[in-house]
Amino acid sequence: MIQRFLILTLSLFTFSEAADDRNEETPQYGGSINVGTVYITLSALSWDPSDWNWKGNHDSGLVRELLFAGDLEKSKRKGGDYSFIADAYLPEDSIRGELAESWEWEDPLTLVIKLRKGIIFAERPGIMKARELDAEDVVYSYDVVNKSRKKIPTYFDHIKEFVARDRHTVVFKFSHFNAEWPYRFGYGYYSQIFPREMANVDMKNWRNLHGSGPFVLEDFIPSHVQRYARNSNYWDKEKLGNQSYQIPFIDKINYRIIKDESAYLSALRTGQLDIVESIRWIAVDHLKKTTPELKWNRWLATEGTFLAMRVDTKPFDDIRVRRALNLAVNQREILEKFMGGHGELMAYPQHADYGGYYQPLEEMPESVQELFEYKPEKAKQLLAEAGYPNGFTFEAQVNSNSPAHMELIPLIENYLSKVGVTMKIKPLEYASFLSTMTTRTHGPGYFMQNGHTNPITTLRKSFMSGQTWNPSMYSDPEFDQSILELNAERDEEKRIEMARELTVKMLDEAPYVWLPTGYVYSAWWPWVKNYGGELRAGAVRPGPIYARIWIDQKMKEEMGFK
Repeated sequence: MIQRFLILTLSLFTFSEAADDRNEETPQYGGSINVGTVYITLSALSWDPSDWNWKGNHDSGLVRELLFAGDLEKSKRKGGDYSFIADAYLPEDSIRGELAESWEWEDPLTLVIKLRKGIIFAERPGIMKARELDAEDVVYSYDVVNKSRKKIPTYFDHIKEFVARDRHTVVFKFSHFNAEWPYRFGYGYYSQIFPREMANVDMKNWRNLHGSGPFVLEDFIPSHVQRYARNSNYWDKEKLGNQSYQIPFIDKINYRIIKDESAYLSALRTGQLDIVESIRWIAVDHLKKTTPELKWNRWLATEGTFLAMRVDTKPFDDIRVRRALNLAVNQREILEKFMGGHGELMAYPQHADYGGYYQPLEEMPESVQELFEYKPEKAKQLLAEAGYPNGFTFEAQVNSNSPAHMELIPLIENYLSKVGVTMKIKPLEYASFLSTMTTRTHGPGYFMQNGHTNPITTLRKSFMSGQTWNPSMYSDPEFDQSILELNAERDEEKRIEMARELTVKMLDEAPYVWLPTGYVYSAWWPWVKNYGGELRAGAVRPGPIYARIWIDQKMKEEMGFK
């Protein structure tokens, strides 16, 4: 397999990084847009917030709103500082109130949020009459997720109570400070607000999806398409120049679900897709030659890729074995040959866009740097010292919906075989693959990618005892206590220092076989306006971005498309 990649050479690209799409054009209303999102191969997994599904904001976030969202007026395309690429991280200065009009700390542990007035839940026959969103809806929404049996352990432990003080005021009383509070209940994965009439219907049924957002879900055909139609009563506006415009501009947005990579790239070339948000480097040269009109953006993947080793299972309970497997894999060769150089050797668990939280590999201790070197002889030595001079065999599960993972994991298998370790690969459809981890029935090896999320959660969810997204089952009471102290620290400079120390510790413990993080490319047609490749305005939530896009219909026709 490795020889196949030896013929791949690093291509030179001239990309318009976050292409500047500022213009003084007058926006146009109407039309539809077909999007191959970051998760183009994956249908909605659940419409029910109590399922604590990570993809909820991506699919329901066009319909339901949150208290906070990314302030797209501060995007780089509009002259600001933020790219809005991160999967679930909004620096404090990049946050705006969505349903929240304002917020303030009444005392060190009491946060008061004033809601916008006049936000309407439209009438839905069989569910509710039209009425204004109020504070009781916010309390009800948090109550639903907080009481779910699927709740992530410790997630809301810092909240003592949340109450409606009056019709437009919600009060969060903390039991202790948590530095992630804007993420935990403001713009995070599990923060959607919906009407309390939902208590009377089945929220798992997509037909019952309801909210105050810019779109309504019109149709859902699993593994094919999710169709959203414009909410004509939506409240928000987009400022362009000196004028504000009612949004959304687009009548319909279609999430196209296409599992075959060549099929969705072909759909982009032929204009059946207006945007594809996630394209591997290997396809970019060809696309640029065949379709030079496309506009581009390049971004460092917001998920780390790794082989998790269950530390509660032999032989991975021995750190010598875990370090040996890291030394047996040639990460630099993967970066240069498999990724064509389009990546970073080490950019997980901290992301290179996290400012001071990210510490470059060359600044880390030698013991960490060594894990990114190829030392098969030392790997054999460590295996022998751990009692496995002839290696061992283990099973590794992998998501069959990921073309990149299905190509990469045989390389890992090949590397490990050279030190006597046999890895049996077991592909699973995504729903089954995810379920094995969340039910703790996954194998000793688990090949996956996991979102960076934000600088603190990336440590908490991945390595803290009992966390849902901790596939290695790592557990250390001292580390757990350090995470609590990290969350309790109000001084960000001190948090940065603490997060760096914990990141070094976890890299050194090697519960994963660490792998490079690749660059990804987004492409779109020039008739897509008011867009510069932004991906998320909150946790995996593109809704506010899509609501501000319009289509230049005349340009589209002149280019030969209808």
